[in-house]
Amino acid sequence: MANIKSARKRARQALKRNSRNFSLRTAARTAIKNVRKAIAAGDKSAAAAALDKSRSVIDSVAAKGVLHRNAAARHKSRLAHAIKAMS
Repeated sequence: MANIKSARKRARQALKRNSRNFSLRTAARTAIKNVRKAIAAGDKSAAAAALDKSRSVIDSVAAKGVLHRNAAARHKSRLAHAIKAMS
């Protein structure tokens, strides 16, 4: 544990930030997983609806800096292409 007051504060802040980022990252992964499940099930309309929901989650996580904006764009693009490729 840190001995200097400012270092103790930084450690407290890091714990808070870590837990917040963890929950946001988990939410993004869950949203992506829900779209992939819908794609695997073969239901194009459900997959499109899940993609709409996941887009907002991914965008908000990227806006907060938890996920890089290019990584967020890549996830959204790949999911959209997978849905478009469904017959």
